[in-house]
Order: sequence, then structure tokens, then C-alpha cells
Amino acid sequence: MKRSLAGETVGVLGLARSGVAAARLALAAGARVYASDAGDSPAAREAAEQVRALGGDAETGGHDLAKLAACDRIVLSPGIPPTAAVLRAPEIAGVPVIAEVEFAYGLLDAPVVAITGTNGKTTTTALISHVLQAAGRDAPAGGNIGTALSELALREPQPEVAIVEVSSFQLAGTRDFAPGIGVLTNLAPDHLDWYPDVEAYYADKARLFRNAAADSRWVLNAEDERARDLIGDAPGERYYFRVETQPALDELGGFLTGDGRLKLRMQPERDEVLVHRDELRILGPHNVANALAAAIAARLADAPVEAIREGLRTFRAPHHRLEPVGERDGVLWINDSKATNIASTRVAVRSMTRPYVLLLGGRHKGEPYSELLPDLGDGLRAVLAYGEAGETVESDLAGHVPVERVTGGFDEVVERARGIARPGDAVLLSPACSSYDMFANYEERGRRFVQLATGGEGE
Repeated sequence: MKRSLAGETVGVLGLARSGVAAARLALAAGARVYASDAGDSPAAREAAEQVRALGGDAETGGHDLAKLAACDRIVLSPGIPPTAAVLRAPEIAGVPVIAEVEFAYGLLDAPVVAITGTNGKTTTTALISHVLQAAGRDAPAGGNIGTALSELALREPQPEVAIVEVSSFQLAGTRDFAPGIGVLTNLAPDHLDWYPDVEAYYADKARLFRNAAADSRWVLNAEDERARDLIGDAPGERYYFRVETQPALDELGGFLTGDGRLKLRMQPERDEVLVHRDELRILGPHNVANALAAAIAARLADAPVEAIREGLRTFRAPHHRLEPVGERDGVLWINDSKATNIASTRVAVRSMTRPYVLLLGGRHKGEPYSELLPDLGDGLRAVLAYGEAGETVESDLAGHVPVERVTGGFDEVVERARGIARPGDAVLLSPACSSYDMFANYEERGRRFVQLATGGEGE
């Protein structure tokens, strides 16, 4: 670890995966720990017991404000919204509150590649990790992708390089976080159920560049004006990726050629051919962009071109991200449960090459579903609107495309899709909503979809 925390008291809010890892990391660094969770589920109680077994203090069902006020800092788990009541309590107004990823970064003794964006960040994070591991590097993925950065900071020996997905919520709680390589995949409105407006959401994304330095290296989407310009005048070298247009001769980065080849240009007038887009095992033009972003970042991290080629050829889609999960009776079932906003679902439906039934619904996040209309296309067989957002989905789309409201549970939604789909079709779960009306998270929703689609046990 970079340093000891002996003599400090660290508070941890939230006892899910990241919170428990942060508590373990603080204890390993010599700090006293008080961890708490507003919930009192069996999982939360088990997590609290883990912290107590390691010598910390932990409780569920609420927060002891006096104990939090005595802390030198409070580490915030990514699942706790910035609007949580406990964060507004006057008793802790003077205690610094930082994100778990910021806390872990301060104790991690490894260089960091950080990836953020509205969509594609998990796939890009997994791709960079996969490609670097194909090059023989110890380059685990962590952060918002599922393994808390605190878990990587606990590793002995430390990773050669940490590949870290960071959400806007995590970036909001950073002060010193300074990746050597940063990737911004794209920007679109999201989390408007948490943020007052889209500008506030983008402002948190911009914190990726907060500690930019002359030796920082940035990988940016040349074809997304908002993502390209968010960096402003931050210092560092810039590399761009593009799929639909060709770069100027002096632009560094990666691009797709007219004949479908992915190329890198890391030095002026020196192109390196990677693979043909048909060699990728991930669906859709957006994943070509993700592959280019990952290839640039991997090259900047000193991966040889041949290892990048091999990594791109062998990478498969992460679970719940435009993931083909099986074909039964001529119908392809695609799990895109991670698509919790309009922009993600637009990407998914643009990737469809078959007629398809779209499962759209869950908990509404504030965006109008009518924004999907230009992308639904002639291949759409039907939209099945369900969950808390079902009525809104139906209202926004009725009269424009075939839409049917399913008022039962999720199992009934999938069964209705099975009844509508014909051989040669696809059934696409790409909900454009959060999962919290029916499930604990999008992973649980995706696993249930896979079980129902395949008749198996899911992932």
C-alpha cells in the first residue's frame, strides 16, 4: 500500500460489495472503521458481521451520526445517491466525504487506466483488461464493473496496471484521482432521476480530467461532440477514435477504414492494421468504437499490436450487454439488461439485423421513450411495455409503432415475447429503465431473462 492509515478513523456508508471492500482496505491499512447501512437485509447483516470479524465496528438499519462525526473521513459506496438524507445531516457537515474509488486510489500502488462515459464503459473496460492480459500483463478490471477498486488495492502483489471503470457518481466524490490514461466513450442524458439536469451529470463526468497533467493521455470519441469537447483545455496528449468518418492525417488514435478494417495511428503517417470488423465477436457499430478505444488505451499501456489483435478476436460480450444467450425454435434471445437509459437502448436497436421484439420497461428514469422512435425501424415486430414505466412507454410510443402493455410480472413479459416472435426473429431485452421495480439490480433482471429464455439456470 502507498501509506498507513494508523491513527485514523474511517467511516463507510453502505455495506454492499464496494463498502465491505473499503472497510477491509481501511482496516488493513491500520485505521479504525465504523461502517453502516440503512438497510437491514440478511446480506447487509452478513456484511456487517464480516467487518466486525476483522476488528471494525458495523451496524445495519441506520447510521450512528455521532460515530460518523468522529471519523476523519467518510467513504461513500457507489450505490448511495448524493441526495441521501444521511449526507445532509448537520452532525457530519465537517467530515470529508469521498467516493470508494477515490479512497482506494489513495492506497493503490499501481498505475490506473480509467474509463467513463454514458454507454460502453463496461465493455471498453473489460476489453482493455482482456487485451492487456493477452499481452501477458497483470491488468485486472475493477471499479464500477463489479470488482471494487478497494479489492485491487488489497491485492498482494499489486497489479501491474489497474483498469478502472468509473461512473459519474464515483467521479463526483473524487479529489485526487488522476489516471495516467483516461477514456471517455460517449455522452448522452442519463440519471435524470438523480441529477437536476443533464449539465450537472456532464459536470461529474468532466471530473475525469480534474487532475490532468502534461503526461496524461486521453482517449476521446471524435464523433461525439459533447464527449470530444468535455475535456476543455485540460493538459495531456489526446487520441481519438472514430467509426463513421476518416481522420485527418495528423490525428492520432484509431479508426475504421472504408473496407471494414480497424486501424491504429499512434504516430503520424504510421498506420497499424488490427482486425476486420467481422472478426469481432461483439455486436453492433458501437462495439467497433469500443474496440478502437480499448485498442488505443492498450497500445498506450505498451501492449504489442499482435496481442491487441488476438485480444480483439477472442473477446466476448460481458454479461447483460447486448449478449446473445441462445437460440430456440429459430428465435435469438439477446440480454441487454444493462441498457438502463434511452441512449443504450438506441444503440441496441440499431444493432438488430433481424426482425425483433423489444422488451421495454422497469422503473422510469425521466427520459421520454419517444426519443427511440427514429431508431426502432421497419424490423420492429412489437414493443412490450412493462413494469412501473409500462404506462409511460405505451403512452409515448402508441400510434407510432406496435406496442402492447403487459401488466403481469417479468415472467409474463418474456412468455408474451415468446408468443409473438417468429422463427428468424430476435427477442431483445433492452429496457431503457432501471430494474428496481422488480429486481435488486440489472444483473438479477438479466439472469432471470436468461433463465426464461434458455430454460437453464442463467449465468
